[in-house]
Amino acid sequence: MSTEPATGTASGIHAALARIVEELSAEGGTVHLLADDGLLHLEACVPEMPPQVLDLIRTIEVGKGMAGLAVERRAPVDACNLQTDDSGDVRPGAKMTGLKGAIVVPILRGEAVIGALGVGNQEERTFTEDEIARLDAVGREMAAIG
Repeated sequence: MSTEPATGTASGIHAALARIVEELSAEGGTVHLLADDGLLHLEACVPEMPPQVLDLIRTIEVGKGMAGLAVERRAPVDACNLQTDDSGDVRPGAKMTGLKGAIVVPILRGEAVIGALGVGNQEERTFTEDEIARLDAVGREMAAIG
C-alpha cells in the first residue's frame, strides 16, 4: 500500500487522513473500510507502514483489535499506550507500529458504520473530547467521499 494518493475516492480519503494526522500532531493514521465480505480492509495509511505491519493490518475482523472493536461497538476505542496495554483490545499489528497513544473511531454514514479511522502517537496520549469529536467529524467527511 502506498502513501501516495490514488485517484478519486482513495485520494480524498488519503488526503483527509493526512490532514487529521497533522492537525492532531499524530505520527500516523489508518483508515479501514467495511467491505462486502464483512471484513475491514485497509484503505489508507499515513505514513507508509513496513510490509510486516501491512500484512497484519490489511484486513481486520469486526470485533478484533481496536479498529474491529470500534466498528462493533460503534464507539471510540483508545489506548494511552499500545505497547503496555493489556485490555485485549490491542492486537499485534498495532503494537508492531511502535506507536503508544492511539485511538480509533467508527466511520459513520448517517447511522451506518462503514469503517474505522485511527491515529497514533509515539508518546503516551489520552485524546480529549474535542479531539474525539474532530475525529468523528473527519470520519463522516470520509464517509461522504467513499
